Amino acid sequence: MTYPRTWEGWLYLATVIDAHSRRVIGWAIADRTDLIKTALVMAMALRGERPEQVIFHSDRGTPSAQITAFAKQHRITRLMGYTGVCWDNAMAESFFATLKTEFYHRRVWPSNNKVSRGVGAWIEDRYNRRRRHTSLGQVSPVDFELQYSNQNAVFAKAT
Repeated sequence: MTYPRTWEGWLYLATVIDAHSRRVIGWAIADRTDLIKTALVMAMALRGERPEQVIFHSDRGTPSAQITAFAKQHRITRLMGYTGVCWDNAMAESFFATLKTEFYHRRVWPSNNKVSRGVGAWIEDRYNRRRRHTSLGQVSPVDFELQYSNQNAVFAKAT
């Protein structure tokens, strides 16, 4: 979770990032902190049918009781990093640094509504669909997922 600020006050941004493709598959932004469940619901809706085992990694700041109950109900394994060790959540930290460097800090945010719409558009259009990632062979997360599914389709057809 990160905390964008506008002239109207602080907002909270929670994300769910697919560790394989680096795609932000769920996100929620509002002026309250109980957003993890909303981001997870969005991720589940995007992915549809899930594999037998899904792991949700978070830092220790995630509201434990609410998320633990939700994860158990939906057969999601929770994995938490150690307290105060930012490297345990490096993928999320890297995403938030990119968001702030490439988008958020380059603008003035007079209203919560403007930053909410702007962050959503940046995630869905720029980060997921156009931003190239070194770790993905210089393709965007969406393109990486398409390549991966095409490879699996070709492999399944061949067998």
